[in-house]
Amino acid sequence: MCSSHNQLVPKVATIKKITEETSSGDVKTFYVEFDKPEERAEFKNMPGQCAMISVLGVGESMISITSSPTRPDPLEFSIKKMGKVTSKLHDMSVGSKIGIRGPYGNNFPVDEWRGKDLVFIGGGIGLAPLRSVINYCIDKKENYGSISIIYGSRSPADLCFKEELFDNWPNLEGVEVHLTVDKVEEGERWDKSVGFVPQYLEQISPSPNNSIAITCGPPIMIKYVLESLEKMKFEDEQIITTLELKMQCGVGYCGRCNIGDKYVCIDGPVFSYKQIKEMPQEF
Repeated sequence: MCSSHNQLVPKVATIKKITEETSSGDVKTFYVEFDKPEERAEFKNMPGQCAMISVLGVGESMISITSSPTRPDPLEFSIKKMGKVTSKLHDMSVGSKIGIRGPYGNNFPVDEWRGKDLVFIGGGIGLAPLRSVINYCIDKKENYGSISIIYGSRSPADLCFKEELFDNWPNLEGVEVHLTVDKVEEGERWDKSVGFVPQYLEQISPSPNNSIAITCGPPIMIKYVLESLEKMKFEDEQIITTLELKMQCGVGYCGRCNIGDKYVCIDGPVFSYKQIKEMPQEF
């Protein structure tokens, strides 16, 4: 829990660049810089952590940090247009001011993965928090074994981070990228897999030996991915995922995101499958 109420005060930042990640424009990446350099120096994030993004007069929303701390500036937030705050963010332009507070939550246990093969399994906007840890592990590749990225979306038009998926990551030594889509619309060009992520995962069948599987995506996808990983003999401790509940304060004060004795904003959003199985059944 944060020790100072100053942690609840947003710091002003400026949008420096915006890129559209999907053809429909429903996912955009915002590249932002704090207006005061000393506030950026205090913002020490690790892969998997989140920040509360605020729009003056509209509200605030908890957003995963998309960029890796190995590539510190500018900070990147990939945001899907879904509600009031995210819709307003999508209407903003370069030069607009936003508020940032955080970072919040725990992070992916990257130090515990040293010497392990890593299997990243993402769906849709779920690749955004995974992108942070993927790039972190790529930048520190000497610490890890092979890296496999299995990613899917509803259609080719809905794939995020196309430049990295098609041009960057596949050309790196020790990195494999496997892509699938739920369906291909008439007229769309697609020469890769068609099918849902969990079934595609089982086709690829990564070995559980000395491996860690990390998954993030829509809840229904995660549910079946976890089942597929169990079938492939991954142990609960070898499976890492994230939980997304409504987080209002980010520091454990409001209780909106508690599950039993856990708070997603403090104890999460990163959990092992073993931890999730120990949570209350009603969750």
